[in-house]
Formats: sequence, structure tokens, C-alpha cells
Amino acid sequence: MIDIDEFTEEMDKISEELPDEFFLDLNGGILILPDLKISPDAKANDLFVLGMYRRSPSMGRFIEIYYGSFQKMFSHLPKEALIEQMREVLFHEFTHHIESLAGERGLEIKDEKQLKEYLAHHMKNNGGRK
Repeated sequence: MIDIDEFTEEMDKISEELPDEFFLDLNGGILILPDLKISPDAKANDLFVLGMYRRSPSMGRFIEIYYGSFQKMFSHLPKEALIEQMREVLFHEFTHHIESLAGERGLEIKDEKQLKEYLAHHMKNNGGRK
């Protein structure tokens, strides 16, 4: 696994692939945080948050990327495969941003569906216990 400094450099390179228009109103930019973030919906400490799109009246709009979560999930991958995972997560978060600006929720709905599938899978594999 690459260290957080190289991770940040690679994320900067990936962000340069995006058109300038994607950064409209993303006043907080892209933040790389060292954290390992477990979803509050995780049932067995097995659902990690890789990135989040945030909107706040006081902080504005920004994207958080969790290096520790990438480290937990993808430390076994070769660098090229890790960079592809980084690209997927960053583009996912930018999709949230663009949809937010447009008043759309398509990706949010898709994410909610995936969470429901995770929860249903967990219940099925744990005898119906939450």
C-alpha cells in the first residue's frame, strides 16, 4: 500500500482528469483524511466508508476520502489496481456533487438500495437477528 502522501499525489492526478466544471461550487475541495471510517450502518465492522460527499451551511460543499479505509480494503492490491479503486470512489463522490447541484438523487437512491441489500444479507446470514 502506498503511503498517505503518495495517495494524495495520486488522488490529485485523478482529479486533474475531471473537467473544471465539475469543481463548480465545490468550495471545500477534496480532503484526504487518514481515518479508517466504519459505516454507522455496519453490522459486523465490515462496512467501510471510502469517501463521502458533504454539504454544510457553514462549511460548503466538499469531498472526504478516507485513506485508512482504502488501506484496510485494498492494501493487497498492486498500485495500478489501487489507483483504479481511487478513481472509482472519487468519480462516485463527484457524481453526488453534480447531482446535488442539479437537484437529482439517482446515485443516493442507488446507494440506499445497496445498503438495504447489505442489511438484508447480514440478517439472512445471522438467522434474522439485526
